Amino acid sequence: MVSTLNAQELIAEARHAVGFDDLDDDGLPERLTDLASQLDERLDDDGRVRAENVIRGLLIERLQLLEARHRLPIADERIERPIVAFGEGRSGTTVLQMLLGCDPGSRLLEFWEVMRMSPPPATVDTAERQKEADEDWREIVEQIPKWLVSHPYNAMLGKNPPEDERLWAVDFRSLPPTAWWRVPTVQFPAFRFERDDVRQYELHRMVLQHLQYGAPSRRWVLKGVTHQHRLSALLEAYPDAVFVWIHRDPLVALASRVQLQIEVYEGIAGPIDRKGFAAASVERSVADFTSAATTPLAADPRIHHLVYQDFIVDPMAAIRDIYSASGLEVTTAFEDGVTRYREQNAPHRFGRFAYSPDDLGVDLDDLNHRLDPYRERFGVPREPVPRGGAHGVR
Repeated sequence: MVSTLNAQELIAEARHAVGFDDLDDDGLPERLTDLASQLDERLDDDGRVRAENVIRGLLIERLQLLEARHRLPIADERIERPIVAFGEGRSGTTVLQMLLGCDPGSRLLEFWEVMRMSPPPATVDTAERQKEADEDWREIVEQIPKWLVSHPYNAMLGKNPPEDERLWAVDFRSLPPTAWWRVPTVQFPAFRFERDDVRQYELHRMVLQHLQYGAPSRRWVLKGVTHQHRLSALLEAYPDAVFVWIHRDPLVALASRVQLQIEVYEGIAGPIDRKGFAAASVERSVADFTSAATTPLAADPRIHHLVYQDFIVDPMAAIRDIYSASGLEVTTAFEDGVTRYREQNAPHRFGRFAYSPDDLGVDLDDLNHRLDPYRERFGVPREPVPRGGAHGVR
């Protein structure tokens, strides 16, 4: 008899484990039931057991977060003037975040904090939690070794900075690979998710407050690859933030992202339909780039637009411009930190990541034409891309 994922049972088990019942979302049980049904259609019995373990763990993390918030004055924490870097995946979001994070007055979000959030890190000894997160990342890198080439920051293990989307894993509106790598499934065909941008940024703030509680207050430096598609909720959630939207030639970013995702998902689930995955990714990405090119919110004065090609030529000049426009000070210690980081972190330190627009399986002249509105809106030049292979890092 084929087993099935039972959302209600998993919620009950998590509530019993934590000793706290309030999920802070009346719609979560129904949402999780729908997700469980979609997973059931794609997994064998072994995959369902792994999915159960992941779901139970995420539910426990959510309940622990909420229990601590119920017991401690965590809601009083103020998240002031965060810097939020964002842009399409493979456009330079991570290197931008890492360099901005060299400011001694700022702090990066780290994977170990998000993987094991509770109790609030400043209230306990976290050495064991950091060690466990490092072991998780060693498992991920062993399972998906090519990910180290395309994203060398993974070598930082638990100190690796996650995308903000990873904070939403406990809300079951997405399946980030860094939370679901033990489950042999991919997001192709696409999963159905109920979207609620306002609620997700509420949860985003709650997690930052939780992680900041009891610690010296420093400016958060964050990053995401979907913030540009949630601008209304993002701008409302953090009205005093500094936003940096980095733009890269969309053809190059798209080709790089598809190749990376194929390698990640094949490491998780085995061979996939590469042609079908690429075709679906192209259509979805063209829609995203088109939406970004037409949103009036991109003109919000709080958003600093940065072209990847300019940034990599002189990152410190770009950072000075952002800081000057935001009323922030670039200190000598900050500049020295950026210099050290660049000296110690060669972009191709684990090999060159190879990808090609040819592998997208579409007419590239037509695709370029469809992507030109994005280039024109944000002043992004076409990058020369050698046919049959190109190289790049995020």
